[in-house]
Amino acid sequence: MDFRVMGLESPLLHTLHHMMDLPDDTVLERTFNAPTRTYVRDAKAMAATPADIKEYPNSYVFVIDMPGLKSGDIKVQVEDDNVLVISGERKREEEKEGSKYLRMERRVGKFMRKFSLPENANTEAISAMCHDGVLSVTVEKVPPPEPKKPRTIEVKVA
Repeated sequence: MDFRVMGLESPLLHTLHHMMDLPDDTVLERTFNAPTRTYVRDAKAMAATPADIKEYPNSYVFVIDMPGLKSGDIKVQVEDDNVLVISGERKREEEKEGSKYLRMERRVGKFMRKFSLPENANTEAISAMCHDGVLSVTVEKVPPPEPKKPRTIEVKVA
């Protein structure tokens, strides 16, 4: 309830209003249209995971930096037959007795990227390799179909 409507405009009531965290009408309206926590988490994870994509004559290669991660921390999947999903989690190191962090700048938490694969991608021939903290996911291309040769039909005399 907004006390200003009743003519009670005081700093004390204003402070109480904010302490109780009463929503304004505009805040309520935004809450109903707000994205879900899962959507926000996934969007942040995708934005924080940069990738390079290279095209070769026979394949596509996705390159993502993954410093300090083991292969068990990284998951490569194909969804809906044409979406490549690379995800995982970087966990915080446990603090040892007698030590404390003075600054923590390295990102921890979940990461994810989704890539729509082109029609000529062979989703049955995907390989992933992590070397020196760089993940390379190779997606082979389906070979183009050979052009059909004209067929000769023998003409018979009746």
